[in-house]
Amino acid sequence: MRVLHFYKTTLPDSVGGIENVIDQIARGTSRLGVEVETLSLSRRPGTGPVAINGYRAHRARLDFELASTGFSLSVLGMFGRLARRADIVHYHFPWPFMDLVHFVARAKVPTLVTYHSDIIRQKHLARLYRPLEDCFLGDVDRIVATSPNYLASSEILRRHRHKTSIIPIGLDRDMYPRPSADRMARWRSRLGPRFFLFVGVLRYYKGLHVLVEAARGTDYPIVIVGAGPIETELKAQAERLGLGNVHFLGFLPEEDKVALLQASYAIVFPSNLRSEAFGVSLLEGAMHGKPMISSEIGTGTSYVNVPGETGVVVAPDDPEALRRAMHRLWHDPEEAAAMGRKAEARFHALFTAGRMVEQYVGLYQDLLAGARG
Repeated sequence: MRVLHFYKTTLPDSVGGIENVIDQIARGTSRLGVEVETLSLSRRPGTGPVAINGYRAHRARLDFELASTGFSLSVLGMFGRLARRADIVHYHFPWPFMDLVHFVARAKVPTLVTYHSDIIRQKHLARLYRPLEDCFLGDVDRIVATSPNYLASSEILRRHRHKTSIIPIGLDRDMYPRPSADRMARWRSRLGPRFFLFVGVLRYYKGLHVLVEAARGTDYPIVIVGAGPIETELKAQAERLGLGNVHFLGFLPEEDKVALLQASYAIVFPSNLRSEAFGVSLLEGAMHGKPMISSEIGTGTSYVNVPGETGVVVAPDDPEALRRAMHRLWHDPEEAAAMGRKAEARFHALFTAGRMVEQYVGLYQDLLAGARG
């Protein structure tokens, strides 16, 4: 079986939530005998495919970007050639230019799309794009949503419910480095025995301004790991409020990130907009047995973090509610530990990479059987 994944960015050029999910699916299915290739856009495409994690990554030249959408003329021919030798084309949504490529190239093989998120920020452009979006989602053979919560809350997905399956994102803990004892000791010495942890790219929809405001009047150490577009304004906000308990660590190597996940007391993940479709950092917290605090935004974050079971879920954009949630966990270590144990158990039951990969392979097989029938 040969599967082609198509998205605007993939490893090794870009590291992000969708890129890592594609990599998890690609490397996992390749271990099960699937021949996997990926195709994406790059400013430095090179002269040929790159071997990565058991599959081949092809890159076309990125010509320009408009409203976060990459465009490329050369990708049309590359997609046509790769799709002709594939048994299945696996799209990753959203990327409006991909919809155009789908109709121009007309791959004559079964197609599915993993629906990672609605288009949230470009609302006016999204209305113009809606007819093409409906045609594309109507034309593919199957759609995958990453949580039942997102399927229930997405107006777009509900229109295609009849052909939508749910396959949650999964992680492989063996892929993560094991921090040395010295590294663990250094971080504990620097940050203390207990702290709340956020890990992620510092973007507009992460709700970090709410977290900084919630830190006011508390002395709980709050550690923010990551860099991104709003880093400067967040630091300015913390300085303006005179907060000495909020620690911005910037981008860190993977071993340090895992060390902090292991050392943390709880995960705080205040994303306040539906652009946060799942919350892989929450999943990493659950994998490490940590209680979680998140916001109810109608997406997969509340599928990962079950209110009152694996952590606390609060209203978005509510610093006082977030402050109360941190107070609750900080002052009840027994409840926090019990939630962490339930979070880890839920991870192993629902969110392992092995489980995700097996479900995708089953879906691939169903698509091929339907095509032959």
